[in-house]
Amino acid sequence: MDQFRKLEFGVATGFALLLMFGLLYPSIIYNVFELQEMYGYKFARYHQVFDYYIHYLLPALSRIVLVYGGFLMVNFVIVPKFLEKKRWWLGMLLLLLTGLLFFLLMMVATSYYNGYLLGVYDTVRGAHMHFAKSAFITTIFCGVLYIVYYILRQIYFEYLHERIVVNPQYRKTIREVLMVLAGLEVVIALMFNDSRDAFRAMLYFGPVFVSIGFILYYKIIPDFKLVHHNQRLFIRDIALLILGVNFLMTMVIRAIRHGGGGFFPPALIFGVLISAGLVLPLTWFLYQSRQKQLVMVKNLKTALGHSTANMDFLRAQINPHFLFNALNTLYGTALQEEAPRTSEGIQKLGDMMRFMLHDNHLAKIPLDKEVAYLQNYIDLQRLRVMSSPDILIEVNIDESQCEHEIAPMLLIPFVENAFKHGISLRNRSRIVISLSCNAEQLFFDVVNTVHQRPENDPERDSMGIGLNNVRERLALLYPNRHELSIRHTANEFFVHLTIDVKD
Repeated sequence: MDQFRKLEFGVATGFALLLMFGLLYPSIIYNVFELQEMYGYKFARYHQVFDYYIHYLLPALSRIVLVYGGFLMVNFVIVPKFLEKKRWWLGMLLLLLTGLLFFLLMMVATSYYNGYLLGVYDTVRGAHMHFAKSAFITTIFCGVLYIVYYILRQIYFEYLHERIVVNPQYRKTIREVLMVLAGLEVVIALMFNDSRDAFRAMLYFGPVFVSIGFILYYKIIPDFKLVHHNQRLFIRDIALLILGVNFLMTMVIRAIRHGGGGFFPPALIFGVLISAGLVLPLTWFLYQSRQKQLVMVKNLKTALGHSTANMDFLRAQINPHFLFNALNTLYGTALQEEAPRTSEGIQKLGDMMRFMLHDNHLAKIPLDKEVAYLQNYIDLQRLRVMSSPDILIEVNIDESQCEHEIAPMLLIPFVENAFKHGISLRNRSRIVISLSCNAEQLFFDVVNTVHQRPENDPERDSMGIGLNNVRERLALLYPNRHELSIRHTANEFFVHLTIDVKD
């Protein structure tokens, strides 16, 4: 509802500004003497003094501002804050005061706008009664118009709003209608000097142009581009559509004006020219733009499908690889010692397998779950090397600000690589693992010793399958949002990873 109220405010403000611009535009392109002749003929007929600003521009602007301000007051204050909350007495009082003020100010504006009537009526009282009747009718008309608008709005929220929210096709169609209609209304308003003529043209031809645009967009252009590719048939359909719709609307306008045969040809020519010169190219441009967007979205979906498949494959590589390492570790531990260490290892492995089954396939998990998995892995490796005093494993994890989410199984490959290539039962070995966070980033460091492998070892020059996989996953999941630095010396291997984890 809040979004709809913002839309209401924007449309009402835009329409009011458009009408005011239509009033002010003649003041820019014409001089005062031309304006006096253009708008003062009624005053001259009854020998009244006419001033363009006092008797036309300011009253006309005042009436627009009054209608705009009255709508804002009723629609955004009185109705939602009083009447809809069943504060009837205060709401009705405010509504009555708003209507009375609207009536009085409208009567003053009308008395200046139709000041020539002072020369028509025999008495000033008669003219003032005319001004009062005109203002009263305008007030009642605006009130009835708002009631109709409010009923239509309630019907919309009762039957259509949920469909539009759920179905993106409805939202797209409404956006396109509003865009086309707003653009056409602006162009039409700029083509007329008199705001009343501009308003009539927008009222009469707005539906015509929107109808032509949508038939072109959803029927004629798609049939041409996607089905028959016949230019003659395409041109024929466009000509019949533009001439037919404009002819029908011009006949309706003629009936509304009770004849007016001289009006028919200019109106028909105006409608055809705007339809062919503005509506057709604009609709073609929108259709082409939409097709390019659809192709782009299709390509992105295809690329995303490939990326998802790649990530699934990489995860499938990581999980069995680690599982076999863990089972080998437990097997070695079971040979060395009885139940205590074996049971602890099995418990750690059970926790890790639960993580793999339930959390590993999620897009993101809380960082503390990833850290728990990491700790279990390190504890399992400690069981394996516990009897070797020359192996130092140091873990520095600060979770005080690590209230983030992260893609699962991103950190373990670096630790796995450190244990795989940094542990030697014959030489001094050292592994240091550090993790910390701030409000936006995660910092992860792994340092391990490097030991020369035998010449016949197939993994002598390999960093390990997990490390290569995690490079690809980082590129897919955190593009331009991570920094991975890997370097090594003759004796040590360093990994530093920074991830922007804040969404």
